[in-house]
Amino acid sequence: MSKNNQPQRPPVRRGGGPGQMAIGEKPKNFKKTWSKLIAYAKSYLPVIILAMILAITSTVFAIYGPNRLGEITDIITKGFMGEIDTDKIFQIGFLLGVLYGLSYLFSYAQNFIMATVTQRITKKMRTDISAKINKLPLKYFDSNSYGDILSRVTNDVDTIGQTMNQSVVSMVSATVMFLGTLIVMFSVQWLMAITAVLSTSIGFVLMSVIMKNSQKYFARQQKGLGKINGHIEEIYSGHNVVRAYNANEEASSLFHQINEELYDSAWKSQFLSGMMQPLMNFVGNFGYALVCVVGAALVMNGYIGFGVIVQFMIYIRLFTNPLGQLAQAMTNMQSAAAAGERVFEFLDEEELTDESNKTKELTQVKGNVEFEHVKFGYDSDKLIIKDFSANVKVGQKVAIVGPTGAGKTTIVNLLMRFYEVNSGQIRIDGLSTNDITRHNLHDQFAMVLQDTWLFEGTVKENIVYNKEGITDEAIIEACKAAGAHHFIRALPNGYDTVLDDKSSLSVGQKQLLTIARAMVANAPLLILDEATSSVDTRTEILIQKAMDKLMSGRTTFVIAHRLSTIKNADLILYMHEGDILESGNHEVLLAQGGYYADLYNSQFENAS
Repeated sequence: MSKNNQPQRPPVRRGGGPGQMAIGEKPKNFKKTWSKLIAYAKSYLPVIILAMILAITSTVFAIYGPNRLGEITDIITKGFMGEIDTDKIFQIGFLLGVLYGLSYLFSYAQNFIMATVTQRITKKMRTDISAKINKLPLKYFDSNSYGDILSRVTNDVDTIGQTMNQSVVSMVSATVMFLGTLIVMFSVQWLMAITAVLSTSIGFVLMSVIMKNSQKYFARQQKGLGKINGHIEEIYSGHNVVRAYNANEEASSLFHQINEELYDSAWKSQFLSGMMQPLMNFVGNFGYALVCVVGAALVMNGYIGFGVIVQFMIYIRLFTNPLGQLAQAMTNMQSAAAAGERVFEFLDEEELTDESNKTKELTQVKGNVEFEHVKFGYDSDKLIIKDFSANVKVGQKVAIVGPTGAGKTTIVNLLMRFYEVNSGQIRIDGLSTNDITRHNLHDQFAMVLQDTWLFEGTVKENIVYNKEGITDEAIIEACKAAGAHHFIRALPNGYDTVLDDKSSLSVGQKQLLTIARAMVANAPLLILDEATSSVDTRTEILIQKAMDKLMSGRTTFVIAHRLSTIKNADLILYMHEGDILESGNHEVLLAQGGYYADLYNSQFENAS
């Protein structure tokens, strides 16, 4: 619809919607968001719990291994004084092979389950977001950028999926590994266990500091991704305008500013999280050194055997690795919480009112339309339509004219219930549009807008759009009436030509296809919003003749700036600031010498 008619709409806030986190803000409620995620995945919880059990079992087998390796070491050490018990070594080696093999199988099964489950959860989440988009009122899209919404579908959902796949179960197994290793170490030799714990306590302190500082940067990163998507969607969808006004440098400058902010937050978050593994490696190596020193002293004094040192060298690695995994998992879960807040904020947005209880339907519509004291404002405290009343008879062609911002397109939006009136009534054949469903209401209208919209598909599919039982003959007839048949036949595959980014159709040709689409819809009510603004004068004349045939017997609402196209309208409504100042046909309004006459005459003066 003509954007020029809607200056009062609230401006779109690029890069963020209502309730979205500000730069540098942490997830508002980590526990609450994860509670929502768990509740969202409740149907998969039994399978996730199974994956956790498999992960725990795999971890227990891994913890048990070093004990047996220490036993082998002691057998070999004793063998230096005499004969080595090879049979015992082979028995222990075979047992270790079985345990490690089972550990691998359980770990593989756990990974397979979680990969499957998380993909199904993210698939469901994307589906729910898509369904939510169809339930949101248009006012939501007035104040939120499309790029930010797309970022929630892609970046945020992917972040949640990756975290659930890689971090949730690994956090459980890491906890089991950490606690299990700690218990086993104390059961083997308490002094060396204390040595290992003290050496790794450094890691605990540093890990908590890193986590505290990295959380805000992950929230910032998710925000930045939405912001940059919104900017790219806006600039590249209107790149012709950007170039025409030589705004390349300004657009590029803004992009670099947003990109720099994203780089800063992404670099800091990734750098801090990347410090975890080197830090844990340092702690592990430091632990090796302490264990060797303390272990050597204990061996020299006869308190332990050499095999205990071997056990603890392995346990040090098993003990420190979970710290890094836990730190990374917590960092990822914070990032997922930030993404989850954005997703659930979107899913919790106020929807269009439920209409399941509405049983009335418009059937066999004649086309009487009545506006009764309609008042409306995009903001409730700023009315655009102040007191609009009009009575349109069956089959009338009603033209709505007036200066930019008069509320012309807003009237059509209210008629279609894209927005709800603040007060007043709109009736079709005596039935209030509030008493019927939007789906039933929209079925009664065909629309041709100023902004053409074609999807990737054949010419025929674009014309038939969402209608069933349309014959090829009806399609060709509609295209001939719209003046599109000639150029369609010239396309490589005629009506079967696929329209995509490589299609070289002009704006006018695209408009002709949308007009043909409206003809095929064959609805009792018709809306034309600057429908011929993109075609040349000769084509406009042809379309006007076709439109006259299309509008015959149908109630039609026409929004036009070129008044020459609506001279034959049955009723012309001149609007200004939401009110009807004049009404009548072309001759009557010209004779009055009022606002309409001034506007009409000014167009011809300008043309001359």
